[in-house]
Amino acid sequence: MPIPTADEKLAMIRLAQPGEDELRAVATLAPGDYEVGFQRTNDILDEALEVFQRSSRSSMGVAGDVMVAIFSATGDLVNAAAGTYLHAIIQPIIIKYILEHYSANPGVRDGDIWFANDALYGGIHNPDQVVIVPVFHEGRLIAWAGAANHTTETGAVEPGGMPVSATSRFHEGLNLPPVKIGENHVLREDMVEVFNAFGIRAPQMIVTDLKARCTAADRVRTRLLEVADKDGQDFVVGVLRRMLEVAEDGARKRISSWLDGRYRCVTFADALGTEHGLVRNASLTLIKEGDEVTLDFTGTSPENLSPYQAHVQAVVGHVANYVYSYVFYDLPISSATFAPFEFVIPKGTVLNPDDRAATSCSVMVCTGVMSACANVFAKMMFASQEHDRVAASASNAGNAMVIAGQSQWGLPFADMVAYSINTEGMGGRPDRAGMNAFGFPWCPFGRAPDVELMENEFPLLIPLSQHWMDSAGPGKHRGGVGAVQLWMAHQSPQVLLMAIADNSKLQTPQPLFGGYGPCTVPGIGIRSPRLLEKLAAGDPIDLDFRSVIEGRTIDGQWEVEFMGRSIRPYDEGDVMAFGFSAGGAGYGDPLEADPHQVARDFTDGLISAWTMREIYKVAFDERQQEALPAETERLRQDEREARRARDSDWATFLAEWEQLSPPAELLTWFGSWPDGIAAQPVMRM
Repeated sequence: MPIPTADEKLAMIRLAQPGEDELRAVATLAPGDYEVGFQRTNDILDEALEVFQRSSRSSMGVAGDVMVAIFSATGDLVNAAAGTYLHAIIQPIIIKYILEHYSANPGVRDGDIWFANDALYGGIHNPDQVVIVPVFHEGRLIAWAGAANHTTETGAVEPGGMPVSATSRFHEGLNLPPVKIGENHVLREDMVEVFNAFGIRAPQMIVTDLKARCTAADRVRTRLLEVADKDGQDFVVGVLRRMLEVAEDGARKRISSWLDGRYRCVTFADALGTEHGLVRNASLTLIKEGDEVTLDFTGTSPENLSPYQAHVQAVVGHVANYVYSYVFYDLPISSATFAPFEFVIPKGTVLNPDDRAATSCSVMVCTGVMSACANVFAKMMFASQEHDRVAASASNAGNAMVIAGQSQWGLPFADMVAYSINTEGMGGRPDRAGMNAFGFPWCPFGRAPDVELMENEFPLLIPLSQHWMDSAGPGKHRGGVGAVQLWMAHQSPQVLLMAIADNSKLQTPQPLFGGYGPCTVPGIGIRSPRLLEKLAAGDPIDLDFRSVIEGRTIDGQWEVEFMGRSIRPYDEGDVMAFGFSAGGAGYGDPLEADPHQVARDFTDGLISAWTMREIYKVAFDERQQEALPAETERLRQDEREARRARDSDWATFLAEWEQLSPPAELLTWFGSWPDGIAAQPVMRM
């Protein structure tokens, strides 16, 4: 069967034309049927989501990086419950591919269980795995049900499903196109063994997560059949089609209220896997006309020899993840709410690479997509009645760490630890700071695990867990701060670690309206620190993170390097890593921040004395522990005068700026400067 092209996948995301059968079913709905039916889908999905999380085994599944969904018989997404919105718009590609290519052979039948995780066929990256089941009632296909989650092992060249050293798809392990893995509502044992073989580092996680997806999708199927038994097939089919009609109407009305125009944002990162250098990970122009939005990514850097690339539907998924979190949060998660969106994603870029490209770290290059969306949507919406929904970019860092080996329970494991990604900071908002350690931008409802649960599950000891001071971007309303933990290898002779990042020198998120960006994230480990012995002996040791870093209060061989690291071993007792989650970007000029709120942030340990004094220009009474408004105003007036002295006119600035260029060795995969045109061929073996 042909691999779907980028254009074909973007077309599959579009709503299918309703058939006569669906329109007839809509016409049979009585007053109140739509409202009752809509709520029933919500109830069905909420129940299935709870079942899904309780059945999952991987850290990401337990933490909430999941989605369950209902689709029409033709494959359009009608409603979903999340978790993560990342899969929301793109799963119709999988169903429509099955309907187009497999209806005759092997056929679509009642009791089928279908699976897919290959990004070429509609996925995000291969750790994100999907189960789809058809819903037949008395022989008639009336809907589909699906469940997706991130399972952190694929049998790739490195543990954890997102190998930073991969240079092609052939290094990434399990990549399955849509394939039937079960019949008559039962998983095929030969297909289960395929998953066992690829998940040999963590077989109990792979198979349990697979069954959790099947269980969640089947719960949706079962409940839909109960509705059809009670109210009839036409009720179900008619409600689903009517939901699509209402959702599209709501989305178009929302979009019409925003200002027409062109809005631009360009974002950057400083690494592609293990290769360091500048990359333009999103060059976004949003064009809004009437009730239509076009997102044009022309100018994004060319594809490269790393896994930091994404196929086009993953780009759409990241746009949807932002839109449903901030813009369409009160509209259905539906193909119909994205009907007004068009996408232009040029071939040969990091957002539309060759079929052979590695894409297991697609979520990392798409940090630029989500960060750019926050910026362009904010500019567009700020002058509308929805100005209060504008927010600066969340951290969008995704500084994920994978640990692997044999646990203290004697079991092989390879998992991505959810804490450091599910405690990132939210961006500053028009009337208040961003939420501290709010969650995971990819999974807005994700939960950070308790320290005790982490120590029970993994060979870890975590003596330090706190908010990360100064991690957020300052502003009139600062971003939310992230968090930091210290992870020590414990109760196991050796633990393997790798880390995934792209922002140790340059942060991708950009602030709004005069705010500051968040801090970057270093990679830190300490060999032979003898920390456990000191803790056991009761020796005095300051475990405040800032004191540890500035005073090096932990002995041993320190490793300070790029946050993204390929796999390496740590012995029992070593500090493998500091689990960092980044802060959000700032909103507005820090000189307009409420001095008393700034002082409270200082006394609460969220910002340092240096930041309070040098960035916010707030005078502080050490004895009374409060801001001094009059002295603060004087300091701020002095800073405004200093700004004017540093200022120049636009023409002068531009003439000087255009003469600047990064060193050539940092532009290997950026492309030509400043255009970003491919400067060398990409050879994949």
